[in-house]
Amino acid sequence: MNVKEAIKAGIFGTVVGDALGVPVEFTSRAERKADPVTGMREYGTHNQPKGTWSDDSSMMFATLDSIILRGGIRYDDIMENFEKWLLHGDYTPHGETFDVGMTCAKAISRYQKGLIDPIECGGKGENDNGNGSLMRIMPVSLYVGLDEAFWEEAYFEDAVDDVQGASCLTHAHPRSQMACMIYTSICHELIYRREAAVLPVLQYAVDRTLEYYSKVWEAQYWFNEDFEKEINADNFWRLRDLSEFKKLPESEISSGGYVLHTLEASIWCLLNSDSYSECALKAVNLGDDTDTTGAVAGGLAGLCYGYDSIPKEWIDVIESKGWIDRLCADFAYIMDV
Repeated sequence: MNVKEAIKAGIFGTVVGDALGVPVEFTSRAERKADPVTGMREYGTHNQPKGTWSDDSSMMFATLDSIILRGGIRYDDIMENFEKWLLHGDYTPHGETFDVGMTCAKAISRYQKGLIDPIECGGKGENDNGNGSLMRIMPVSLYVGLDEAFWEEAYFEDAVDDVQGASCLTHAHPRSQMACMIYTSICHELIYRREAAVLPVLQYAVDRTLEYYSKVWEAQYWFNEDFEKEINADNFWRLRDLSEFKKLPESEISSGGYVLHTLEASIWCLLNSDSYSECALKAVNLGDDTDTTGAVAGGLAGLCYGYDSIPKEWIDVIESKGWIDRLCADFAYIMDV
């Protein structure tokens, strides 16, 4: 895939999926069965006009803007942008912050107090495993995923460090960090192995990431009891055999705010669809946390099928589309393409 296209595909894939889900956020799966989303809607849950994105994309844009201006990942600068978003409505579609996750808000509050390092701001407890870092990780996934040097064996640890650090800004539990890294690995493989069958591409990405974590722990590079527990618990076991995972009925796919459920739902939707629109709509129509499931699945579908696969009528109604285009172009420039 052309690198410039990959950037637009990932970013627009995410924001379009987000905007599809905003009007029906918190509605049940039964409600979506009775009245399925088939395109862009307006008003609904948050009473917002058509093409409005949520905190998912706002925090994604805050991250993207920081990487562009700093020429790389600066955790303190990303947190400064999160603060501007939360307090002043920067990076929002209409200058107003209308949807904020509690874990993200607490992390930003800790940063405001200036008492700890940015990557120490995120919640570390079992109950801090919401999907708030996964929903905004796409710019970091692209920054890492587009640089082939990161994926050489000798430098893979650097890719992991960048992704985990970005997660830790708001969500520092090992499960959230690992979920973001699995997602990033999938993004990388979709960009560079786009012509291959989807299932083995995804399986390779999952296997490589989980194998890395297991080997690193066995080599005692980490002395973190929380990571040891996470690896031993194998909470990602359903993703170890995607051919079987793909066959699961929709009733066994959850779509709430738990990070593992969001990751699983996005992968399941991609495996069980044949186009961007089918994947994004399948994700939104799972109900519950519709904007985030739509955003995370939409990002993958964008990279899988390309920017041109996203329906033009959906892109055209996205608020501030021209500004997003410029961000994508600026990001491509700092990536030297």
